Amino acid sequence: MKLSMWSSYYMDLSPEDAILEFEKNGYSYCELSDEHAAVLLGRGDAKITGTKFKAFCDAHNVSVLQGHLFLTIRLCDESKPVVETLKNWLDLFEAIGIKSAVLHCDGMYDSNFSLEEKRERNAAVLRQLTDYLKGKDLVICLENLREFCENADELLWYINKLGSESLGICLDTGHLNISQFGDQEAFIKTARKHLKALHIADNEGERDQHMMPFGRGTVDIETVVSALKEIGYDKLFNFEIPGERSCPLEVRGYKLQYIKHCFNYLTR
Repeated sequence: MKLSMWSSYYMDLSPEDAILEFEKNGYSYCELSDEHAAVLLGRGDAKITGTKFKAFCDAHNVSVLQGHLFLTIRLCDESKPVVETLKNWLDLFEAIGIKSAVLHCDGMYDSNFSLEEKRERNAAVLRQLTDYLKGKDLVICLENLREFCENADELLWYINKLGSESLGICLDTGHLNISQFGDQEAFIKTARKHLKALHIADNEGERDQHMMPFGRGTVDIETVVSALKEIGYDKLFNFEIPGERSCPLEVRGYKLQYIKHCFNYLTR
């Protein structure tokens, strides 16, 4: 496993300045947040911008192997060009060298659709996206959420339905901890080879606080790591902890060092 931090830990900085902070603090990997991806897409052509950003990251010895697709997009919003929008994001990610693109399914909470209808409508959009990715070294990783797609079995439904190698799973430990399916080990062992990305975060079990491990949270991070080792997970051990970023830049650097020590303890 490779230690990684979500770039929105430095949401107040430009994408390039966030990379410089990771380099300064000895981090070789990060996940591109959707906020920073949106900044890059605002600069022009996705492929050109992505190629330039990759060159910058390479020059500073930081690999961006995971990225979060448009966080608030509604996959089943027929009033907007959802598929074309996400194809543009995928073009950016491919140019950067991202291998795992995290995506939320659309629960359509304000609709009267049945669970089966919601699944089928999500699957129809995902089929178009996975067809677009055929032959590309990029996988869409569906993230477990809090009220929809809460467990690994629900996410595996899409993988089995579409039968595409361009579809995988992202475990969000914080989301799972506040769901009715709180067993991290069971999720990991059910997902197994399909687990391609992680959002590591802790909370007290009531709300998504996005905290570091070994604090007042209730996620059993040692069991998480043990299960990941058991299935042979070798991708990014990526932290998504906006609950830790409301402090001066220097203090955020100290927290990165603490997290590095925690990671070394967990994986030794």
